[in-house]
Amino acid sequence: MDSLRYIAAYGDETQKKVASIIHEGKLGMLLERKYPQKHAITSDKALYDYVNSLKSEYLRNSPMPSKVLYDAKIHTTHEALGLHTYTARLQGGKIKRKSEIRIGTIFRNAPLEFLRMIAVHELAHLKEKEHNKAFYSLCTYMEPDYMQYEFDTRLYLIHLEKYGKLW
Repeated sequence: MDSLRYIAAYGDETQKKVASIIHEGKLGMLLERKYPQKHAITSDKALYDYVNSLKSEYLRNSPMPSKVLYDAKIHTTHEALGLHTYTARLQGGKIKRKSEIRIGTIFRNAPLEFLRMIAVHELAHLKEKEHNKAFYSLCTYMEPDYMQYEFDTRLYLIHLEKYGKLW
């Protein structure tokens, strides 16, 4: 069941259901039916604008990250789907802090719901650094279906590993 590593934290019953769906060859069909098309946010500029609109709507008092971009190295080098990083540098006696959000390029050709889940996740790190109750409360405030999208994204990753891309 190594193919189920993306859902290893879920209960045995859930893992058995997913394993059954995979065994029946229905995982791709299930995902395509639920999420019939990919989004059109393919450039880094469009991604920046999309993330900025989410931040402006839900986190008005937080500073906008200086960079938001797709990064092809994330999934393979960091075992992550997105990264939120801070850099600090001294400039004229003042410390300038900048943050960046990098999202794995696998989300360039995915449904908008998956991209939104990752963007919301990384934006939540502007206020909450740790993955704790407050962090996930913030995620579900910004996207009420966050938990479902996260689970479905994990199913999508399983499908990508086994069969390749869908959309």
